[in-house]
Amino acid sequence: MALLSVKNLNISFGADAQNTVEKVSFEVNRGEILALVGESGCGKSISCLSLTSLLPTPPAHVQVDAIEFYPEQNPIDLSKISTRKLRKIRGGGIAYIFQEPSVSLNPVFRIGNQIAEVLALHRPEVTDRRSEVIELLKSVGIPAPESRIDAFPHELSGGMQQRVMIAMALAGNPKLLVADEPTTALDVTIQAQILELIDQLRRSRNMAVILVTHNLGIVARLANQVAVMYAGNIVEYANSTELFEHPTHPYTQALLQAVPRLGEESKRLSTIPGHVPSPGNFAPGCRFFDRCERKNQLSVAGQERCRTELPKSTQVSESHTVCCFCASNPQKILKK
Repeated sequence: MALLSVKNLNISFGADAQNTVEKVSFEVNRGEILALVGESGCGKSISCLSLTSLLPTPPAHVQVDAIEFYPEQNPIDLSKISTRKLRKIRGGGIAYIFQEPSVSLNPVFRIGNQIAEVLALHRPEVTDRRSEVIELLKSVGIPAPESRIDAFPHELSGGMQQRVMIAMALAGNPKLLVADEPTTALDVTIQAQILELIDQLRRSRNMAVILVTHNLGIVARLANQVAVMYAGNIVEYANSTELFEHPTHPYTQALLQAVPRLGEESKRLSTIPGHVPSPGNFAPGCRFFDRCERKNQLSVAGQERCRTELPKSTQVSESHTVCCFCASNPQKILKK
C-alpha cells in the first residue's frame, strides 16, 4: 500500500527558466525502500526537498498535481496544506537525513539538546526527554549513550555524527525517512554500517525509506523499487530485481556496465561519453540523446524523433516502465 504518491512534479529556478525536474511521478510503499538513482545534478535531492516544501521559493518554482501522503487511511495532499500543518509533517511524518552531518548539526549545542528539540516539537507527551534521547542513541548503536548525550558534535567522529542525525530523524516517529546520500562523507566500512542500520530500523519500525544514491551496489542490496533519473526526468522505474535482470533504458544499461566487477580488474571500465546537460540546455526531445550509443542504430527519422520529441512512459511489464522510443521491443534491446 502506498505511503506517498507524487504526481507530475515540475521544478524550475527562475521565472522563465526551463524545468530542472520535469513530469516526475513515483510512489513509496509502506515499509519499503525506493531508491532514486542517477548522476549528480539530475534532480534527485531537490525532488525530495520539494516533498515538504523545503526549497526556498523564490528562486524555486514548484508545480505538482499532487503529493499525497497517507499517514493514516485518508491522504493528505502536501502541496495544498498550510505551512502550519506542513511543519507538523516535517519531522513528525517525513524526516530527512542529509549528506553532511557535520553541517546539519549545530556546533554550539550538545547533541542531546538537539534531539530533545525534535521531541518537544513532535512528541510533547514525552515527559522524561533525557531518558528517551538516551534510548534513541542506544537504538542507533552509539556506545555509552549516557555520557555521549552531553557531547558536542565536534567531539564525535563522522560515523557517530551520522548516527546522531538518524536518531534525530527517528525522534519524531516518522512514517517516511528520506536518506539523501547518507554515506557520502564516510569511509567504506562505516558506510556499510550506516546502511545496515537504516535497513534494520526500517524493518523494525515498518518505516518507508527514500534512498537517494548513485551507488548501484547499495541499490541492489537494499531497494525494493528503483527510479532511475537523468537530467530531471525519471527514465526507468521498476522493482529492484527486474531492473537489474532486465534493464531497458540505454542510460540504465550504461550505468550498470560502468560498475566495477570482481575478477575483471584487467578490463577497462565502461564509461558514458559526454556529460549531463545543464538546466536551460536540455534538448526538446530525449535528454539522453547526445550520449546515447543506441541512436546510431536508428534511421534518420528515428533519430529526429528522439531529438525533438520527449518520450512518454511505456509499460514494459506490470511493475516496469521506461521512457524510450526504442523500448517497444525490450528483448531486442537487451540482446544488443
